[in-house]
Amino acid sequence: MNPTAATVWKFLVPNPKSCYKQLFIKGTRIRARVLYGMFMSSEEPMTPAEIAADLDLPLDAVNEAIAYCQSEPSEIAEDFEREERLMEASGMNEARAKFKIVPPEEVSRILKS
Repeated sequence: MNPTAATVWKFLVPNPKSCYKQLFIKGTRIRARVLYGMFMSSEEPMTPAEIAADLDLPLDAVNEAIAYCQSEPSEIAEDFEREERLMEASGMNEARAKFKIVPPEEVSRILKS
């Protein structure tokens, strides 16, 4: 499979209820990037078959999620950037820092950017 921006995914869909823009496994709250992380783990990598069995998903759905992530879609990078900005705003990026409460309007601004 050679994914492109025009790829029609069988098992992957956006989740309009999530602040994440990346695709999810249809009918679940599982982001494709989570499955890819399990596959690419440096500590305990799992095969697509193991992931499918562990999460009770079709093997084709896992393979599709991996292909999607390997295509480096811009929405995954954008999701990471938003998470980094939120972590920075809350002090989570600072060693031994006390976490700050981020006002709801700031969280909303970060998640919408």
